[in-house]
Amino acid sequence: MKIFSKEQIYKGDQVTAKRQKISSTELMERAGVQIFNWIHQRMQGAQVPIHVFCGIGNNGGDGLVVARHLIIYGYNVHTYVVNCSDKRTEDFLVNYDRIKQTTKKWPIMLNCEADFPEIGPDDIIVDAVFGIGLNRPANEWVKGLFQHFRASKAFTLAIDLPSGLYADQIPEDENGVVWADYTLSFQSPKLVFFLPQTSKYTVQWEAIDIGIDPGFLQETETEVELMGKLEMLPIYQPRDKFSNKGSYGHALIIGGSYGKIGAVMLSGRAALASGAGLVTTYTPKCGYIPLQSAFPEAMTITDQDENKLTNIDFDIEPTAIGIGMGMGTDKATHEAFQDFLKTNSSALVIDADAINLLSKHKDDLKLLKPQTVLTPHPKELERLIGKWKNDFDKLKKAKAFSKKYKCILVIKGAHTIIVFDGKLYVNSTGNPGLATAGTGDVLTGIITGLICQGYAPLTASVFGVYLHGKSADIAVEDYGYQSLTASHVIEDLGRAYLSLFEKPQIPQVANEQNEQDNS
Repeated sequence: MKIFSKEQIYKGDQVTAKRQKISSTELMERAGVQIFNWIHQRMQGAQVPIHVFCGIGNNGGDGLVVARHLIIYGYNVHTYVVNCSDKRTEDFLVNYDRIKQTTKKWPIMLNCEADFPEIGPDDIIVDAVFGIGLNRPANEWVKGLFQHFRASKAFTLAIDLPSGLYADQIPEDENGVVWADYTLSFQSPKLVFFLPQTSKYTVQWEAIDIGIDPGFLQETETEVELMGKLEMLPIYQPRDKFSNKGSYGHALIIGGSYGKIGAVMLSGRAALASGAGLVTTYTPKCGYIPLQSAFPEAMTITDQDENKLTNIDFDIEPTAIGIGMGMGTDKATHEAFQDFLKTNSSALVIDADAINLLSKHKDDLKLLKPQTVLTPHPKELERLIGKWKNDFDKLKKAKAFSKKYKCILVIKGAHTIIVFDGKLYVNSTGNPGLATAGTGDVLTGIITGLICQGYAPLTASVFGVYLHGKSADIAVEDYGYQSLTASHVIEDLGRAYLSLFEKPQIPQVANEQNEQDNS
């Protein structure tokens, strides 16, 4: 799913109005009706007090459309205008007149804290104060209103974007932002829904189709894409009936040191479970017996040193290599890693200590071949690209780094973001259960295994991150967040693949009830 910028959203509205020969007021009516339909479908006429707070711009106009239709359908509606400026948009004024013609219960003007209405914890708040056009912090009394929302503990539904939240920057004051339980975003989600600093402002979101011109949606290239099941299906490569293990590549997993052989084992198992035809591990000598005993499917090569890597030398021709897991940052290990980079010609996935070595020795970054994949967690990323001011600055630095070294950055997090060639790919799977030791090693193995099977490095990164998160989503149903382990993620990779082809289940409750009624 494409994630449009603020500027593209404005352009989409203009293109839609022009191509479909409708006014901006008609487009606003369409959007408001869709929000009303969403509410009506769930409430079915329930007389819970609904407080609709409208700004004086176009987002407020959307709110007035919603309020008007709720009134027409007999809901218990209280409409308010947050009178924070003298400037009103034309579409707001049109819909303000329409709601006054619909009911004698005109919208209540709010001008200060003394005007704040009482809101019960069982009530519903519809937030339509500010939209994507916001370019400055809210007034102090408006901030007080947002805190009043939060203190009420009422369910808060935001229209398009929680008020006070910018589409393209981090808010200065979290008290100046509505903390929404649910956000109905027009046509597509916003990038801020997926960033660590701003995702807290909406617990859940849903994209609402408001009829933006299909041609515009299709032809417009976006800098950001949200990757879900529908985006993965075209990526998936089916297997040929007459293929063999040689058809799916040879993964080489390099890493480990005394006490950290498990990281290599996890990564190797994940490469095999993701579909690599062959897997070989390369570790210090201390890894030989553990790997041969616990990972019989893999072949094992060892360094001359007992406890650490000192010379990465092998006579196989791997399709792809994953390196760094549990490797350590010893001087001798760095020298071996540097020599390896100088001669390597295979596709490469770099993780953990190999990233830390690159951070310590920045000149080694020049040795990376194009489309090398790096999979840093937040602290490793900071060592690699430097400190950032906020999440948007982090993405800016990550894009610059990726462009400079022609590499693919997999920024691990609650919503892992893949960065390459100026584009961001936001992952939609995964859960807090992944915050446990070894899951990063598993991800490196999955991506390495996918490259072995013929997926391009960028495709393997996007697909690998999705499968990794989806497997965790499946496994967490059995183990819970606290007890999920990296091994569970490997074990459920097969189910993650199978889930791509599962059809959505249609609830049968209504049919069963009809059968009971007929009997």
